Amino acid sequence: MSWNPNFDPGPLTTDPDAIETVIIPRTRDLGGFEVRRALPAAERRMVGPFVFFDQMGPAEFITGEGIDVRPHPHIGLGTVTYLLEGHFIHKDSLGSDQRINPGEVNWMIAGRGITHSERTDAQSRQGRHDLFGVQTWLALPEDREEMEPAFEHHGKEVLPLLDAEGKRARVILGHAWGVKAPVSTFGDVFYADVRLEAEAKLPMPDGHEDRGLHVLSGSVHVGGQEISAGQMAVFRPGDAITLQAGAAGARLLVLGGDTLNGPRYLWWNFVSSSKERIEEAKEEWRQGRWGKGLFDLPPGDDAEYIPLPD
Repeated sequence: MSWNPNFDPGPLTTDPDAIETVIIPRTRDLGGFEVRRALPAAERRMVGPFVFFDQMGPAEFITGEGIDVRPHPHIGLGTVTYLLEGHFIHKDSLGSDQRINPGEVNWMIAGRGITHSERTDAQSRQGRHDLFGVQTWLALPEDREEMEPAFEHHGKEVLPLLDAEGKRARVILGHAWGVKAPVSTFGDVFYADVRLEAEAKLPMPDGHEDRGLHVLSGSVHVGGQEISAGQMAVFRPGDAITLQAGAAGARLLVLGGDTLNGPRYLWWNFVSSSKERIEEAKEEWRQGRWGKGLFDLPPGDDAEYIPLPD
């Protein structure tokens, strides 16, 4: 028995109906850089409040290259950026200028409106460098959609780390296995980075309405199925779920929380419970009245931006 009883696995889940769906992410080109998008998907639009899930890399950049995501807007959501390898610089219209490294958390709450960019710094471009990470969007509760935008950065040393019996889990956001991350949240949510040694068993956090996982490397077995690297599985609500790593071990992200009180509309970088609110944001970005309307450009990165798609 490990020191944290919430971390002790139960019997291996063998019921195939425990898995509601398995999602095979689609590859998207973000302009010279490919991502694998698991959410939204035809099989599942959301997992709890998670409305968007992009795996970046693993990718290798040669000298002079890197990511250059020009300033772009968001409303009605919070973005979590979490890296496993590499780093880049986040800048936003609040004046945030933050380097994010592996194991750290960037949590940007768009609320009524924010603009940000993500770029590889000049020093990193001087040689070969790698990038591997995930960016997720969480739809905000309806009563928080118009809140003031905010930004938080948390180092990995303040994130709870559970380590026992061949499994390590760092809680990135929300609460799981009896511990809680210091990141501000709204409603029930959990998000954790998990490493499993070969054949190690892991209980999925209980007490959450919606739960899923995304395998980054290796594989896990649950419900008589193997979930391989690059795949996302979403579980039936209410079941006690224990999964087991394959012979090569596994690295995965587990996520979920309460479902929202109604649907969310997603267009480009905008999320809202109101189609009219999305139309307003589209018009604001099209007009480009920086600092005079809903949006401004990040200080120090205001020479260009991503235009509104046609």
